[in-house]
Amino acid sequence: MKNVATLLAASLTDISPMFALLALVLALAVFVCLVMAKLHQSLLVGYFLCGIIIANSGAMEKLGLERGGASIASFAELGVVLLMFSLGIEFSLRELKHLWRFAFIGGGLQVLLTSAIAFFLACVLNYPTTQSMMIAVIVALSSTAVSLKSFQDMGMGSSPGAKTALGIALFQDLFVILLFIIMPSLMGAGGGQAVALAMGKGAAFLFVAGLLGRYGINPLLHAVARTRSRELFTLAVIGTSAGITFAGGALELSLALGAFAAGMMMSESIYSHRIMQNILPFKDLFLTIFFVSVGLMIDLHAFALHWPWVLTLAAVVFMTKFLIVFSIARLLRLPLRPTLLAAASLSSIGEFSLVLMQKFHQWAPLDARTEQVILLCTAIGMGMIPATMKSMNPMASYLERWKIFRRHTMAPEQLSLSHTLKELHDHAIICGYGPVGQALHASLTAQGVACLIVDLNADTVRSLIKGGHAVLFGDITQPEALALTKIRSARLIAYTFPLVSVTRQSIPLVLQENPEIAIFARAKFSQEALELTLMGAQVIHDENEAATAICAAVETAYEQAKHFRNHATNW
Repeated sequence: MKNVATLLAASLTDISPMFALLALVLALAVFVCLVMAKLHQSLLVGYFLCGIIIANSGAMEKLGLERGGASIASFAELGVVLLMFSLGIEFSLRELKHLWRFAFIGGGLQVLLTSAIAFFLACVLNYPTTQSMMIAVIVALSSTAVSLKSFQDMGMGSSPGAKTALGIALFQDLFVILLFIIMPSLMGAGGGQAVALAMGKGAAFLFVAGLLGRYGINPLLHAVARTRSRELFTLAVIGTSAGITFAGGALELSLALGAFAAGMMMSESIYSHRIMQNILPFKDLFLTIFFVSVGLMIDLHAFALHWPWVLTLAAVVFMTKFLIVFSIARLLRLPLRPTLLAAASLSSIGEFSLVLMQKFHQWAPLDARTEQVILLCTAIGMGMIPATMKSMNPMASYLERWKIFRRHTMAPEQLSLSHTLKELHDHAIICGYGPVGQALHASLTAQGVACLIVDLNADTVRSLIKGGHAVLFGDITQPEALALTKIRSARLIAYTFPLVSVTRQSIPLVLQENPEIAIFARAKFSQEALELTLMGAQVIHDENEAATAICAAVETAYEQAKHFRNHATNW
């Protein structure tokens, strides 16, 4: 056995420590996340646990790695770069335009209030002014990845609560990008002139990257796409992105900002959908590497020494941020349930807080104990988000039952549309206004049936309002939106999209308000069609309809070909 151990140890010295760490991370992540999935917990928490297990089990020492060593730092830097690239490729100025109220008003107030409270408490705890400012910024940011993924896991990715959280998160992302640009000058000795120069250089870099994405990269990708080589297309995307990332580092704007610019450049291309299709399957891998790299920095010995302080601070941060986001969302007239979900989703310290903490370390490092407390509070807060969000619906029901908050408070978008809904009676509710929804709307209107359209696309809603149609910007899985549709007096409701997770959530709410209503729904697969049928819907099964249509088309074509051959033979 000793000889085997000696041979194994000797063989490990010939393996790159970086590759050994990556292999260990990915192998362990499979087993840990399998357990998390069985327990119905967030996989992002599993990534944290992977890092914590590796860092505190002695595995790194056996691989020849040191906590805080060069390999761990490189691994963390890689995680940051990949995370920023994911942010860039999904960053949408169009979303920001539609969510400007929640982004600039809601996000601005959230960052301002949270950072002010955190700064005050840090000063009370005798931290120097510079470090108090750092702590304030770190605490103000929330976890975009955990928040939006939790909404998606709950099947509420397009709900008002998710849109509110996304708006606030977009402001935080812009705030982080600004800090990446000005931080080197801000922490240096150049003063305001250096900061202004850095902002100009960063803005120019992002502007050029955007122009390159829209006008420069398209000819390259067009030439690559004409080869019909998927491998070459992926290589072109990754190679160009790596070049832009390197340029950001070479210009002293940081690799992280370069990676964001590379992602933004790809999102501006006309090939953005194909790029997303090719790149986004790697997104989970990017998140794995980043969150595991955070877990690798957590020392359980520090938690054992300071656990009362850590748990108290984690609870204070979570509750403070919850109350701030809750108050802002109510100020913006968001209904109660989406408000609670948005507040719960943004209550933790975020992943970019940890990125900034690493960057701050170069100029004004926090002491080791403070860094560990922040890391632990972040891990605990992120772990609490999924379970807290799931508890918000029962809490909303309790608050509504005791009339602590008004149940049907409406957002301004809903209020502006409510006057078109007052006269509706014995009407049809059309959920979604894609090609199927448009065809159904035209058919029912031609028969004289009053229709109300429910959609979450702001451009579609504006267009329908201009056309004089009754339309509601709302999420059909929310009781508030259903109440606005006058569901109790409706004749039928049709889900014109095949997104069964949304239909499954909505049907019980519909039947609770109107058990006699006719329900029509779409499903892609047989199991989904059976499930919706058992729930009381008349289901249009896309596979059956496609099979019937293609069989009829093939039979017609075959008969035409047979007739042509017979005619040719007779001739």
